[in-house]
Amino acid sequence: MKRTGPTKERTKKVIALLEKTGRNSKAGIWIDLAVRLALPRRHRVSVNLWKIERLAKVFPGKNLVVPGKVLAFGNLSQKASVIAFEFSKEAEEKIRKADGKAVLLEEAIAEKIAPKTMVIVS
Repeated sequence: MKRTGPTKERTKKVIALLEKTGRNSKAGIWIDLAVRLALPRRHRVSVNLWKIERLAKVFPGKNLVVPGKVLAFGNLSQKASVIAFEFSKEAEEKIRKADGKAVLLEEAIAEKIAPKTMVIVS
């Protein structure tokens, strides 16, 4: 079977934007995120809040980047900045209740968040 790549328009636009940002800034993290996002949906990462809670303790002050979807299983008791392709409604609410930030990948690129402050969660 021939591989066709992502078919959703939003996914295609985000991948193109990540690749362009990676080429312009020469920061490999953007290209890495584009490659991970171009995988079939069944291979994309989905991360629950309990894992984000653990990683926020290990990497305080860093932006946790999820090249997939953030799900709401678990609780978030501390402030965390999470950048992801998608958020479930409950996960976004829980992050905001904990005084954290839930930012989409497109918005992170627009805000020009420094790649040195990012940690990819997989």
